[in-house]
Amino acid sequence: MPADAAAPVSHALIQNDIVVFGLIAATLGAVFWTSARTSGFWKRFYTFVPALLLCYLIPGIYNTVGLIDGQNTRLYAPIARDVLLPAALVLLTLTVDLKGMLKLGPKIVAMYLGASFSIMIGAVAAFLLFKWLHPATVAGDTWAGMAALAGSWIGGGANMLAMREVFQVNATTFGQFAVVDVGVGYVWMALLIFLAARAPAIDARSGADTSGLDALQERVARFQAEHERVASLTDLMLIVAVAFGAVGLSHAIAAPLAAWFGTNVAWASQFSLDAPFVWVVVIATTIGLGLSFTRARTLDGAGASKLGSLLLYFLIACIGMQMDLLALLDRPWLFALGLVWIGFHIVLLWALGRLLKVPFFYFAIGSQSNIGGPASAPVVAAAFHPALAPVGVVLGTMGYATGTYLAYVVGITLRALAGA
Repeated sequence: MPADAAAPVSHALIQNDIVVFGLIAATLGAVFWTSARTSGFWKRFYTFVPALLLCYLIPGIYNTVGLIDGQNTRLYAPIARDVLLPAALVLLTLTVDLKGMLKLGPKIVAMYLGASFSIMIGAVAAFLLFKWLHPATVAGDTWAGMAALAGSWIGGGANMLAMREVFQVNATTFGQFAVVDVGVGYVWMALLIFLAARAPAIDARSGADTSGLDALQERVARFQAEHERVASLTDLMLIVAVAFGAVGLSHAIAAPLAAWFGTNVAWASQFSLDAPFVWVVVIATTIGLGLSFTRARTLDGAGASKLGSLLLYFLIACIGMQMDLLALLDRPWLFALGLVWIGFHIVLLWALGRLLKVPFFYFAIGSQSNIGGPASAPVVAAAFHPALAPVGVVLGTMGYATGTYLAYVVGITLRALAGA
């Protein structure tokens, strides 16, 4: 049988990935051009709707109406996920102010950990609520699907797959929860992006201490102003060389390193250390952080972080085009379970944030670093300020280490509650 015989049949109007890439590029250009208008309808429109949100939702609409097939395209994997994401991580961490990040203090770590534990508590609470409210929703092996989803929402895709193997999740159930992961998780991400523009007002009402964030943003802005220059061809070539050279090096090291851990370290799979993508993210981030202590950091004056942001926008568009807005209607009770689950997470994390009097950014990045992981946490962080993207990178990668273990605890708890 030919290798592509088993591939799913696509009925999308546009099936050529190169054409889809052009459509996405044109869409991003249109969004940025209209958002730059200084008067008229577009000025009023973008007062209420963030440009970043449209970069995320419009590709999702393309997928929903059948213009493109976001599930069966190579634009997200491998191009956006495996090439553009690590390149963006290098360029954004290249300019990181590590000293300023450390001044954000332990509260941001507390919010990250609080997000992880609120997801665990939310899973149990949602399961018990639906067991009483609508038992059919949590019947059968739903508990196993929830364990897999916990792996994704605390860690990432590698952790979700690990839970699938640990609890032998049925393929149909796993697929249904993968849709819940995309539908509920991406809707929450869209809401966080929307609220990012309103963060100052939210912080003012809550009385949060934003001095650490303000100082970090000011330090980065001052550094950029001191080194800003008109980029020469040499500057641009160096930026591209650093970004994609680091991507190549990350992949070259990640594959054998993951294989070695998988073969020689018994507990490697529990912490996703046998997944090459995890190592690509870690190595790319480490390279960027290392370069931030060298003269390479001055490349930001020639636009390194701007190029990193550009790559992130392509990434967010490629994430968005996997979303089928109508899929939310196919399994209403399962999506209701996901919404209630994430609702418990939001309420508990919000309460912790109010108790600690932290800025809304801490709440948003603590949540997205868990729910979305390193692929989307920098995007949400950058929606607040480009200087904060590295915070999302660092926190987003932490979930890979904790996701499998914490999701396993969720799984055995739900299994006991289900009587399986």
